[in-house]
Amino acid sequence: MHKNIAILGSTGSIGTQALEVVDAHPDRFSVEVLTANNSVDLLIEQAKKYQPNIVVIGNEAHYSLLSESLKNESIKVYAGEEAMSQVAATSTVDMVLTSMVGFSGLLPTIRALEAGIPVALANKETLVVAGDLIMNLARQKRVPVIPVDSEHSAIFQCLQGEPGNEVEKIMLTASGGPFRGKNVEFLRKVTRCQALNHPIGKWDIKSPSIQPL
Repeated sequence: MHKNIAILGSTGSIGTQALEVVDAHPDRFSVEVLTANNSVDLLIEQAKKYQPNIVVIGNEAHYSLLSESLKNESIKVYAGEEAMSQVAATSTVDMVLTSMVGFSGLLPTIRALEAGIPVALANKETLVVAGDLIMNLARQKRVPVIPVDSEHSAIFQCLQGEPGNEVEKIMLTASGGPFRGKNVEFLRKVTRCQALNHPIGKWDIKSPSIQPL
């Protein structure tokens, strides 16, 4: 079935890779909404290519540039945090991909679920700060929350097709990040900046183990 997708955070790594999936499966997906916080130039480029119904820039300082650049397109242009949340509940959207950074993904996720729209969640912080609220709302509205990023997606995929195999515990081992191979003495002196310098991976949309939304 063809789906209209809202990609919240379309200029980030998850958002751009989601658009690659749309490119690979144009018969299955269309882009209805694109949003970004600051990367206005890339958002303009994406909007012109995918022709969504709506685009939103979170940083209102970029609204004039975005609006002017898209004035000849049949695209609605909005700005600000409230607009970012409102478009998550757009009635023409079949699924919302939430790939915004940090706490900013919480309210759009809530708005989408309240509207009865399934959420593909790449924003783990939403579950960290309000997991009970999100999952209770999903159950109440009877819509799925599908994990699509890193470890929580891997767990989700591993558990598919195993309804009779009750899982008691799941253990995740760390990749090591920037400290892989370092000795204990080095780890005692690790700084915050060093810890935040984590390598960034990229999944391959052509891999048979990766399924489109």
